[in-house]
Amino acid sequence: MMTDRHAGYLVILDGPIREDDAEALIKAIKMFKGVIKVEPVTEDIQLQLAIARAKNELEIKLWSVLR
Repeated sequence: MMTDRHAGYLVILDGPIREDDAEALIKAIKMFKGVIKVEPVTEDIQLQLAIARAKNELEIKLWSVLR
């Protein structure tokens, strides 16, 4: 039987918290095995996804030029 692979998780808080209050929570999430990045969602999620994808695409293109 084949199982699905998980690439990440979206953790939803019960309400907004201050950035300085979130430091301990972010550090705790980073301690989980397999976590490579914890990034707060502070804007529209669609905008944040688009920006991350554009940055990734640009990084790939730059590395290919450098090689």
